Amino acid sequence: MTFETKLPKVGTTIFTVMSQLALEHQAVNLGQGFPDFEVPARLVESLARAMKDGKNQYAPMTGIPALRQAIAAKTERCYGHRPDADTEITVVSGASEAIFDAVQAVVRPGEEVIVLDPCYDSYEPAIDLAGGRAVHVPLDPQTFAVDWDRVRAAITPKTRLLMINSPHNPSGAMFDASDIARLSELLREHDIWLLSDEVYEHIVFDGLRHESILRYPELRARAFVVSSFGKTYHCTGWKIGYCIAPPALSAELRKVHQYNSFCSFAPAQWAFAEMIEAEPGHYEGLGDFYQAKRDRFREQLSTTRLNPLPVPGGYFQLVDYSAISDLDDAAFCRWLTIEKGVAAIPLSPFYESPPAGQRLARLCFAKNEATLDAAIERLARL
Repeated sequence: MTFETKLPKVGTTIFTVMSQLALEHQAVNLGQGFPDFEVPARLVESLARAMKDGKNQYAPMTGIPALRQAIAAKTERCYGHRPDADTEITVVSGASEAIFDAVQAVVRPGEEVIVLDPCYDSYEPAIDLAGGRAVHVPLDPQTFAVDWDRVRAAITPKTRLLMINSPHNPSGAMFDASDIARLSELLREHDIWLLSDEVYEHIVFDGLRHESILRYPELRARAFVVSSFGKTYHCTGWKIGYCIAPPALSAELRKVHQYNSFCSFAPAQWAFAEMIEAEPGHYEGLGDFYQAKRDRFREQLSTTRLNPLPVPGGYFQLVDYSAISDLDDAAFCRWLTIEKGVAAIPLSPFYESPPAGQRLARLCFAKNEATLDAAIERLARL
């Protein structure tokens, strides 16, 4: 029996490929974006207590009330807007599920979704499975800024959704007030929805402000805003995130969510509810925590032949390796892993059409100092 795949462009993700390669060759893994340091102690203790207290059965489909109330209070504290905990907040199994559910909720066969390249690799498969078509608009290849005129030109009568990401993966670029103004102006002219991927919302440097869509009534009225506990609390393996959207959009997202995962890991939800309320200083100080890592890593990179690009937010460092090699990025990252013992992520999988001659790789600095030191020792020999 033969069949035609629904995802002809999809293979094993580059993150899995490079992590497996790192394991096989005992390379320092700066590829996949996971911290290798401890989860906050209170969070672990709260999780263990929740399990011991018997909170091990299905959570409510939308998330336990205590967590949704905590998210509402945190959102107000951070962005001056308190979403309704019952009708506007949905707890899901990671940000990737929220993105998938949102796309399935609003995109119909034949409709178009604008994505900004480079973009995270889960966006387009979700669009394909909804029967839609991803329309790729490239960011500036040096600064990764949005060309809003190109976005405007890409909108057609079939455009249903625009997907944005700030702080941006893989570059760390961030929206500023002028981006918000241009985005607002653009959406006033068109009846399309917005999906804002804000998983690195608290990892912002140099006194910059994260311009969450939740700050702006005009934008949040038509937006799914996606957040990740894994990124904020160093526990990517717990796979818990949430989506904030107006009631009508939340209702549609929940229709998909209830037949996808239905609910997410209950003991972790209780733990996050306690952690958010008891230690707001954790997320409030996250930018300073990671800025120290960023600054130290960039100083170390100055001892290598890699040229680091600016990093306004997030926990990834792009490096230009053109002084070292003319290999394309995929070949360079394989060589770096196998021959030099450091795993990185090439940028080309984030694009529909990578810029010609681009020689960039992504390194993750969400690591212990010992891990980064071991990587730098090897990179300094390039």
